[in-house]
Amino acid sequence: MKSISSIILLSALLFFVSCEEQHEHTAPAIHARDSVAVMTSYGVNTLISDSGVAKYRIITEEWEINTNLHPSRWLFKKGVFLEQFDEKFHVQSYIQCDTAYYYDQIKLWELRSRVRILTKDGIRFSSQQLFWDENKHELYSYVFSKLITKERTLQGNFFRSDEKMTKYIVTNTKGSFVKNDFSNDGSATPGANTDSARKAQDSIMKAQHPLATPQRRNTSIPLMH
Repeated sequence: MKSISSIILLSALLFFVSCEEQHEHTAPAIHARDSVAVMTSYGVNTLISDSGVAKYRIITEEWEINTNLHPSRWLFKKGVFLEQFDEKFHVQSYIQCDTAYYYDQIKLWELRSRVRILTKDGIRFSSQQLFWDENKHELYSYVFSKLITKERTLQGNFFRSDEKMTKYIVTNTKGSFVKNDFSNDGSATPGANTDSARKAQDSIMKAQHPLATPQRRNTSIPLMH
């Protein structure tokens, strides 16, 4: 009986010792905020201001703000329509695309897929990708882009312009050009022809063709096409 009791006691001691030596292995908790946006809004129509000055209006079906991504950004996965304003709250241009990302820390817009711009001067721009740097006040694209002005159409694989699209450069281009339209740095400056050149050209045109009766032309340009 002593041997049986000893065996039972030894087994009990081994059991308690083995229980004390067991360690629970757990993984760090996964918090929802590590991967989920901090804010998601639907059916948005709002003004965005900087230092009390309205910069643009955002109209979008879905607006997501995610500060957990690196870099942090606003996401417009279902497209966005922007109205850009000047200091006096005058609309300078309309911008739209199928997808957009705004990197709020560096103030950079990345517009993707069917990017369209229409300015107050009737200039139209289209591309599949466009960057808008608010710090440098410029627009640029490294993919095929198309720019349509009242005088000509330009197409190329590189585009750069100021925010108001009054000075722009297009390289690897196709389209019609006038030599005097370009400054020394290659940027296009609309209406850069000199007065003397215009007068000489007008005199030649008058000699070759009779004056035609001016007719009003429809200047409305649809944003989507």
